[in-house]
Amino acid sequence: MKHLATATLARSTILALLVAGCADEVEIPVYRLVPVETRDIVLSAEAAGTIEPVTTIEVKSKASGEIIEIAVETGDRVVRGDLLVRVDQRVARNALTQAEADLEVSEAQLDNARAQFERSEALHATEYISDEEYETARLTVANARASLVRSQRGLEDARISFEDTEVRAPAAGIVLSRSVEVGSVIQSASQNVSGGSVLLRMADLDTVQVRTLVDETDIGKLSAGLPVTITVDAYPGRDFTGSVLKIEPEALEQQNVVMFPVLVRIGNEEGLLRSGMSCEVEIHLGSREGVVAVPNAALRTDTDVGSASQVLGLDMDTVREQLAAGSASRPRVSGAGRPAGGETITFRDREITLPAGLTVAEVQPVLDKLQSGGFQSLTDEDRAVMARLREASGFGGQRPGGQPPGREGGQRPEGAPPGEADNDADPEPVRRAAIADLSGRYIVFVMRDGVPTAVRIRTGLTDMDYSEVLSGLVASDSVLVLPSAALVQSQQELQERIQQRTGGAMPGVSGGGGRPPGR
Repeated sequence: MKHLATATLARSTILALLVAGCADEVEIPVYRLVPVETRDIVLSAEAAGTIEPVTTIEVKSKASGEIIEIAVETGDRVVRGDLLVRVDQRVARNALTQAEADLEVSEAQLDNARAQFERSEALHATEYISDEEYETARLTVANARASLVRSQRGLEDARISFEDTEVRAPAAGIVLSRSVEVGSVIQSASQNVSGGSVLLRMADLDTVQVRTLVDETDIGKLSAGLPVTITVDAYPGRDFTGSVLKIEPEALEQQNVVMFPVLVRIGNEEGLLRSGMSCEVEIHLGSREGVVAVPNAALRTDTDVGSASQVLGLDMDTVREQLAAGSASRPRVSGAGRPAGGETITFRDREITLPAGLTVAEVQPVLDKLQSGGFQSLTDEDRAVMARLREASGFGGQRPGGQPPGREGGQRPEGAPPGEADNDADPEPVRRAAIADLSGRYIVFVMRDGVPTAVRIRTGLTDMDYSEVLSGLVASDSVLVLPSAALVQSQQELQERIQQRTGGAMPGVSGGGGRPPGR
């Protein structure tokens, strides 16, 4: 065991020496230069689901008895009124015959009562019969008429019961399954507390739906009517189209992940999609055609721009100067052809014309400060600029809680001493509104005059690989794709561990105790 441990340690030391010794021989680039290109960007949410009918009908019989005929098989297409199952009709036919006979008797009794009443009426007029006998004759007619009505209703009920022995399709569709055979004895659905026997299951498959689960992080991007593409394994290479029908209001939790059921409606006129098929659902959230785009790997935020600067050999002071210089000449601003005080500034979903007396040079630093440090980092002067910007963009007006206009963004109430902020003002709605419009702001490193230069950009639609560039870059630029911050950190940690094991003096390791003579 001791020899094995010694051999393992020796192999580890040799590996470290090889890695360290090759550091000078192989020059690994720290970035990849990628030209800004024009491409199509499609944003979508993907999920798995199962094809199911919009409505499934369980066919039951109103009549009890033995099944004597089944007219359909599973997979048969039927229309409304087609015969499905026939139940033993003998008892129902006998009841119908009896009801017809009862009706004939009731009709004869009514005719007889009417004739007797007519005679009694003539005798009563000549006072040959008493008033009591006359009233009795009239009552007999009324009873005969009521008996006729009962017989008519009885005949109608008997006819309905006879018709119920023939189970017919309640709607057009396809027979999905059959749970009875000829000779089975079934219970009536209307006379049995258990709900009766299910004979068939059928559904209209001309329109089907998919019930899929979508992660809660994507639900805010979905809405009814969004186009959907569905693929099934049964038809590789063929796409089916549909649309989002609705998003269920209650979430489901699966393996500690919150998901929302989403219903997708699909046309199935060809009948290719069948109930129970597994499918992949791609919900199209948006698309852009022919837009300037950069790889997502090139995007940096204010929090990780420092590590990227170290990889490129830039100090943060230089990066800040580059960002400040780029803010003044950013191509996102357009004020040409407008009078003084009419410059425009473009946000994610709108273009705002600045009010008179407010310029882009005043607004842009405030927006940069808001994005990096939040609302609390703004001074009173900055908040006054934000208030004027909100009025121009439509965010101004009555505040929540009834606060009047003119007190937003931390402005001081009238008569308050300088430097005292309005304690009643709630900056959170203002901050959320501003950040919502400023989302998609990143930093990229661009190679200009042979020097890596930090540039702020504003992005639009993004997929997993590329982001649309709304402003900050031109088509002739090339961006630097750097290793991720985690990769840079892991490389630095690996280098530090090698230095610690070798005492900081191994050949080829930069930052160690120097290189040996002759290297």
